[in-house]
Amino acid sequence: MQLDDRSSSLLQELLSNPSVKSKNLEHKYGLSRRQISYSLEKINDWLEGQRLPKIERNKQGVFIVDATLFSAVPNEVNKPSTKKYIFSEAERVELIILILLSRSEELSLFHFTSSIYVSKNTILNDLKAAQELVEPYDLSIRYSRLSGYSIEGVEFQKRKLLIDVVNKIHHMYNGEKWVQQLAEITEKEVQQIHERLEKIESHLSLKFTDDKMKTLPHILLILLRRIKLGKTINSFHISYEELSDTKEYQAVQELLSDLEHIPTEERLFITLQILTTNISSSELLGEDIVLDLNQALKKMLERFEKMSCILLQDKKQLLHMIMLHIKPAYYRIKYKLTITNPLQETINSEFIELHHLVKKSAKPLADYIGCDIPDSECTYLTMLIGGWLTKQGDSILSKTKAVVVCANGVSVSKLLLITLNDLFPEFIFLDSLSVREFKMYDLEYDIVFSSVYLQTNKRLFIVKPILQKEEKISLRKQVMELLHGFTPSELSLKNILEIVEKYATVQNRQLLAKELQQYFTSHHSLSFKSQPELQKTNLHDLIMPENITLLPSVSSWEEAIRLGALPLLLQGSIQPSYVEAMIQHYDVEDPYIIISPNVAIPHDSPESGVNEVAMSLLRLEQGVEFARNRPINIVIIIAAVDKQQHLRALVQLMKLVESKDDCEAIIQAQSAMDIHSIIKKYGAD
Repeated sequence: MQLDDRSSSLLQELLSNPSVKSKNLEHKYGLSRRQISYSLEKINDWLEGQRLPKIERNKQGVFIVDATLFSAVPNEVNKPSTKKYIFSEAERVELIILILLSRSEELSLFHFTSSIYVSKNTILNDLKAAQELVEPYDLSIRYSRLSGYSIEGVEFQKRKLLIDVVNKIHHMYNGEKWVQQLAEITEKEVQQIHERLEKIESHLSLKFTDDKMKTLPHILLILLRRIKLGKTINSFHISYEELSDTKEYQAVQELLSDLEHIPTEERLFITLQILTTNISSSELLGEDIVLDLNQALKKMLERFEKMSCILLQDKKQLLHMIMLHIKPAYYRIKYKLTITNPLQETINSEFIELHHLVKKSAKPLADYIGCDIPDSECTYLTMLIGGWLTKQGDSILSKTKAVVVCANGVSVSKLLLITLNDLFPEFIFLDSLSVREFKMYDLEYDIVFSSVYLQTNKRLFIVKPILQKEEKISLRKQVMELLHGFTPSELSLKNILEIVEKYATVQNRQLLAKELQQYFTSHHSLSFKSQPELQKTNLHDLIMPENITLLPSVSSWEEAIRLGALPLLLQGSIQPSYVEAMIQHYDVEDPYIIISPNVAIPHDSPESGVNEVAMSLLRLEQGVEFARNRPINIVIIIAAVDKQQHLRALVQLMKLVESKDDCEAIIQAQSAMDIHSIIKKYGAD
C-alpha cells in the first residue's frame, strides 16, 4: 500500500516534530480534524503493513510517536509520494457503488477495472463486500448479461445510499475529483449548481457549511440525472403540506425553474436535501416548528443537567448552537435520511459515558419528533455539549458514576434506581441493570449498588430492593464515609462558620448559619423530593375496589398469589402464564418480594404474559408465610408492561408500606371500599 501525498506529508511532520499537536496540523495544512483523523488511519494502516508501531493521539490532541519509527521509517517514505494513489478495499467499494448509482450505461467488470485501476479478481471480491454494504439499505447488487451490473431495490433507499457514499468519498484523498470523474460530472455543471445554491443562501438568509457546499452539487446533479432516466420515487411518505409552505420548497422551485417534467415528489425530495443540509449561520429560522423544537431542546438540556449533576452556563447560547444543528436534523431524523457520522467511532471511544447520558437525555426530542434519535445524530449533540462543558471547565469524569443492579424484575429494579437517585443527588446513575446486563456492561463506572453479590473490582454496596427510611439513612452514611470520609449531612456548621470568618467579613452570623443549615438540609433530604419522569397513573387508579379481595386465610403462599391475581386474570390484564411465572420464579430462600413486615409484591417480567399495566390486592386476616417466620397479610400483584407506566403508583405504594398505621388499618379493614380510601390518600400530589 502506498501513502498518498497528504498522509506522507503528515507522517514527515510527525517524525520531524513529534510534539506537534493536532490543532497545529489543522492550521498549518488547512485540514479539518476529520481529515487529520482519516490520514492518521491511512498512516497507521501503512505502518501496520510494515510491522511497525502505530502512532496514537490522546484526548488533548497530542501525538504519541514510538521511538523506533524515527530510524525504522525509510527517508523516501517520509517524502510526499508522486506515485499513483492506491485505494483501500473500503474506498474501492464506495467508488463501485458510486459508479453503479451515477452511470447510465450497462456496466461490466471492465468499467470498474478501468476506472479504479485494479484487477478483475479484486473487483469481484470488492463486489461481494459492496453487497454486504448495501444490504442494510434493503438493496442488492445484481448481474445479468443483458443489462450488466446494477443495484436493485426501492429508489428511496438507493437515494439514501447515494448520499451516504458521496459524503464518504468526499473525505477520501482527492475525493471531490474522484466523484466528478467516476460520475462523469463536469466542472461547468458543478459551477452552475453552486451559483444556484448561493442564491438559495441569499434567499433563505443562511450559510451552508463548506463541506455541504462541496457535496450538495454532486448529489443534486446525480439525482437530476436519475430523474431524467426515469428512476423516480413512485410513492412518497413525506407530507406535501408540511414541506410545500417552507421557504426551502420555494427556493427549490427557483433552483429547478428551467427544468421541465420534475415530479412533485422529486421536488419534495430535493427540498429535503436543502432542509437537511447543515448550516453554519442563519439570520432567521422561520417555521412554527422551531418553537416546539426549542421547547423540546430545553427539556433535553434540563434532563441532561439532572442526570449529569452539572449546571450548564449560558444555556441560551448553547440552545442556539444546538438549534442550528437540529433544524436540518429534524427532517433527517423524521424522514430517516440520517447519514453516517464519520466522527461517531471517535466520540464513542473518547466520550462514551457523556455520549450515553446525552442519548438518555434526548428523550424529549425523540418524543416530539416521534422516533428514536439515531446514534449518528446523538454524536453531534455529544460534540456540542461536550465542547460546551470543556469551555466552562466541567467534565463528567470528575463525577462519581454509579450503576444499579437488581435481580428482582423491572418494577423493583426501576424503583430502586429512583430511590438511590434521590438518596445520592450528587452521583451520576448511568443505568439500572439485570445481573446478565451487568456482566456485559462496557461503560466506565465507580460504584455498584446491587441487591445481590457480584464479582467486580469496583466498590460494591449490597442493598435491599426496597429500602425503609432507617436503611436509607444508614446507606447514605456508609457510602459517603467510605468515599469521602464524612457524611455531608453531619458536617459541623460551627466549623464551617469559623472557616468562613477566617477569610471573610460576616455581616450577620445568625442569618448565615440559618441559610447554611437550610442548604444542607434541602440538598441531602432523604425524602422523595422529585421523582424523574414518573407516569401519572396513581396507585388508587390501578387498585380499584373490584381489584381488592378480602379473605380470612389461605393454605399457602402459592394459593395467595393465585387468588390475588384472579381479578386481573378475569379482566384480561394478565394471562395464566403470568400467574405461573410468579410462582415458579419465587424463591422462599430469597424472599425479595417481601418489601416490609406483612406486605409482599409478587411480580414477573412483562414477557411472561402481561397484556396491560395493572395491580390487585389480596388482604388476609390470618397471615400466610412467604418465608420462614415471615407471615404476609397484604399481597399486591403487580403487572407491568414496561419500566415506566406504573412507576408513580409504585412510588406511592412504597410510601404506603412505610406507614405502619395504614398497613395495620388495611389488615383490619371491613371492606374493599375502606381499603381503597386508605390507598387513595397516597394519590394526592
